[in-house]
Amino acid sequence: MIIEVISPGMLTTVQDLGRYGYGPLGVSPAGAADPIALRFGNRMAGNPENAAALEMTLLGGTFGFPEGAVVALTGADFDASIPLWTPVHLDPGATLKVGGSKTGARCYLCVRGGIQAPLFLGSASTHILTGLGGRQIRRGDKLQIEANAISDPIQLPRPDYLRKILRVTRGPQKFGEDALNIFCSSTYTVTEDSNRMGLRLQGPAIEAPHGGQMISEGVSLGAIQIPSGGQPIILFVDQQTTGGYPKIANVITADLPSVGQLRPRDEIRFELIDARTARRLLRERNLP
Repeated sequence: MIIEVISPGMLTTVQDLGRYGYGPLGVSPAGAADPIALRFGNRMAGNPENAAALEMTLLGGTFGFPEGAVVALTGADFDASIPLWTPVHLDPGATLKVGGSKTGARCYLCVRGGIQAPLFLGSASTHILTGLGGRQIRRGDKLQIEANAISDPIQLPRPDYLRKILRVTRGPQKFGEDALNIFCSSTYTVTEDSNRMGLRLQGPAIEAPHGGQMISEGVSLGAIQIPSGGQPIILFVDQQTTGGYPKIANVITADLPSVGQLRPRDEIRFELIDARTARRLLRERNLP
């Protein structure tokens, strides 16, 4: 069985839950920008949660299914020709159209069986800047569907998890109290110059220690850097693995899917919490 790419959309790639543990080798995790949407979509299609699917950004594509398929479309509302967050049986010869984003930045097309893609370091995820794991989907591509389904399609309740107030823990560098107060009390806007590598924010400037420069060190997913200009950068799934800017905070794991759904011009705020609370919030976020 295949998926015919009639129109690829703005930026469509194959993603699973990413490749972790290779930061010391300079390889960032990649993977779905909104892993909750991917996990739900795969489970509704009857797949393992880590099955490869299509991630579409801001503008979706048009896809043909010559032999039919069972699919689930999750994530942001892209004005698609099928309902969101529910398994759908497509007849042979069906065409699925996914339009432009009405809410959020990304939606996921999960197909029963999963999308066949070569593995790099155990993951099918595409790292766009380096080309590791593949490339951006193009018009005319024919994507093979795997036979990795493990259960019947199932309807799950739509999760409520997206936030515009991102909870963070303190970063490893020491910032002054005035800088922390500005960071925690201000509203920041996601700029057009944002991507899967990082989200650049615009708002009140934050004074970074040592003029925003330091010796490079390892950085984590969700780290918030403050360069010399004082405007925060949230490092994301295609991030570099080292950086030379001070880090004021780190987005907690439970809120990283919300980062994946931020669009340019969205406004966000930050709430500082401790590590114990962050761990509790992650445990409480258990999916059905």
